[in-house]
Amino acid sequence: VQLQASGGGLVQAGGSLRLSCAASGDTFFSDYLVAWFRQAPGKEREFVANINCSGSSSIYADSVRGRCAMSRDDARNTVYLQMNSLKSEDTAVYYCAARRTRNSPSFYFSDRGFDYWGPGTQVTVSS
Repeated sequence: VQLQASGGGLVQAGGSLRLSCAASGDTFFSDYLVAWFRQAPGKEREFVANINCSGSSSIYADSVRGRCAMSRDDARNTVYLQMNSLKSEDTAVYYCAARRTRNSPSFYFSDRGFDYWGPGTQVTVSS
């Protein structure tokens, strides 16, 4: 499966963005657990959030919990990350990743757990 993230941009602190991750190449995208990771300059890539196959369960990093929400539209083969109340520390390149599994999202916080990655989308939050 191929992934393409989009929706990044420059936003003022307190603003909102919705990132999209569009999948292609596999008609069974609904079998994939999808996650967002981010990497800020000079820092390691970190987990942001994930969502299970059915869309019924998501897990969020402490740093974004309460400000972000993941959702998926399998008819469009797309997963979304709505980010609100953005802070300067949210500035990073955001990557979506996927793994074909029906397991609980609670098992998948490490980037080593994902087989498919898309190119990132830059999010810059100005203070």
